[in-house]
Order: sequence, then structure tokens, then C-alpha cells
Amino acid sequence: MTTSLVDTISIARCIDHTLLKPEATTADVTALVAEAIELGTYSVCVSPSMLPLTIPEGADLKVAVVCGFPSGKHHSIIKAAEAALSIAQGADEIDMVIDIGAAKAGRFADVQADIAAVRASVPAPKVLKVIIESAALTDAEIVAVCEASVAAGADFVKTSTGFHTAGGATVHAVRLMKQTVGDRAQVKASGGVRSFDDALAMIEAGASRLGVSGSAALLAGAIPTGAAGSY
Repeated sequence: MTTSLVDTISIARCIDHTLLKPEATTADVTALVAEAIELGTYSVCVSPSMLPLTIPEGADLKVAVVCGFPSGKHHSIIKAAEAALSIAQGADEIDMVIDIGAAKAGRFADVQADIAAVRASVPAPKVLKVIIESAALTDAEIVAVCEASVAAGADFVKTSTGFHTAGGATVHAVRLMKQTVGDRAQVKASGGVRSFDDALAMIEAGASRLGVSGSAALLAGAIPTGAAGSY
């Protein structure tokens, strides 16, 4: 697919340029920041232990940090504390993972309470994204978790960690999530968004943000070979 410059710039501004591999080093994250600035992505998304980051003065780049990642099986108190520390160390956005088991068991009030605990540690205008692991949920569960996310004050609902064996983002899930939240929240598609066509399809389905590790290849119109657990 041939892409225009304006399309490439527009897509880049939707991307959270992501590095969440357990073996990532400080040098890797420094390179991630430099590449993000070069590509013009909206943010970098990193693990909390990588904070604080040095963002060059004048760079238009946000810092997103994961929370309760990747399982979501952390106590709400721990998630809230982790989010609070990340905010104190310079994070602009928090991407938290829900307790997927609670959702599978139909305990949506518990899911909402978990999100609300983190929201309390992430005051506006800081942004809270809620990772629901959509590939592991039924459509009815996706709808219920999205409703719980909105009720708890989330700014975004997000498809996936990129680490779950069930898979990552799908057009169907993104469309359903957007239909559910409407104008009350935004949708982030992550997990398997590797090509420019993938990006366009997710945006057309309702995503306004994309989690991508192979951003350079995506923006060049290529499909990179991704390792397991990559965005």
C-alpha cells in the first residue's frame, strides 16, 4: 500500500511507541525515545522500572507507563501505588490491566472498583487507559468491562497487553468497544498492530490510539517480524 506523507504523520500521532520486553535495558529505552521523536509518535510506552525518562526539551512526546502488567492479578492497592509512583516519576498516562479472572467470573463490580482505585491515583489531566484483554473475553464480557471502565472514570479502554496467548486486537473487538463507550471514552488498539493497513483498519473501527512496537516498519508500510509478546 502506498502511503502519503500526511497519512503517515497522522498515523504516527496515534501511536504509543512501545517497549515492554522483560529484557529491555536503559539503553534500549533511550533509543526508543529517540526513535519516537524521529518518527513523530504521540508517546512512548514503557515499564514502570524504566522511569524517570529523559525527554529532550521541546520534544512533543508523552510518557505512558503500564500498571499491573501483564497479568492484572495484582491487588488494587498495589496497582494504585504503582500508578501513583509512575505519575510522581513523570508519567503522563497509565495503562492498567484489569483482573481478567474477575471479568470471566462476572464480577464486574470488582473490576470497576479495581479501576477506580487506580483512577484515584491518576488525577486528571493525567490519562488512564484500561487494558481489558479483549481476545480472552466474550462479546458480552467486553461490553460489561467497557461499561465498568467508563463508570470508574477511565479515559480509554484498550484491547490487549500483547502478551496474552488468546491474541491481541481485532477489528471486531475495537468496533464493539467503541460502540459501547461511544463518546464517553476513547479506544486504544494494541497487540498485533504491525502493518500500516492494520493501523488504518483499527482506526476505521474506532481506535484513536495504537500500541505499536515496530513503529518504524509500520509507518514505512512494511510488516516487521515480531517476537512473542511484542506489540
